[in-house]
Amino acid sequence: MRKIVCVFAVLCLLSGCGSTKSLLHRGTELRERVLEAEGCSFTMTVHADFGDNTYSFSMACNADSQGNVTFSVTEPESISGISGVIDTAGGRLTFDDTALAFSLLADGELSPVSAPWLFLKTLRSGYLKTVSMEDELLRLTIDDSYESDAMQLDIWLDSADYPIHAETIWQGRRILSMEIEDFTIL
Repeated sequence: MRKIVCVFAVLCLLSGCGSTKSLLHRGTELRERVLEAEGCSFTMTVHADFGDNTYSFSMACNADSQGNVTFSVTEPESISGISGVIDTAGGRLTFDDTALAFSLLADGELSPVSAPWLFLKTLRSGYLKTVSMEDELLRLTIDDSYESDAMQLDIWLDSADYPIHAETIWQGRRILSMEIEDFTIL
C-alpha cells in the first residue's frame, strides 16, 4: 500500500511539473514568434504612476525585427500626433507646437513614453522568472536584465497567447500599467 501511495505522489508531482512546462512553453513560444518576425504592431494605453499623480496616454506602435519602436500618440487629443522612435541608443520625439514633458521614473531611468520599447525589449530578451495562470490569462514575470536593480514586467497573455496587459514594477512598486490591443506579429 505504501508503494502505491508513493507512486501516486510521484505521478501527481510529475503531472504538476508537466503543466508548468506547458505554461513555460506558451511564454517562450511567444518570445520565439516575436524574435523570428519582421516586426509587430499594437496599440498601447500607458498609465504612468508618479505616486502623487498618474498620467495616461494612448499610442499606436510599430516595431521592427530588432525591437526598435516607432509610435504616434493617439490620445488625449491635446497631445495627439506626437510621434517618436525609441531604440537601444535612445529616442527622439517629433511634434508641432506641443511637447511631452514627463518626469522620469525609476530614479531617472525610464520615461513613460518608452513603455512600448521596454515592453518589447523585456519580452524579447528578459529573464523569464515565473509563469502562472490567473483566471483565464497566462502571466509571465520577466526581469528586463540580469542586474540587481532590474525592472520587472508582468505580462498577461490571452487564450491565443497574445499580450493584453503589462505592468512595470520597480523596487516593489508598480510604476507603469499598459493595456495592449491589436497585438499583431508581422
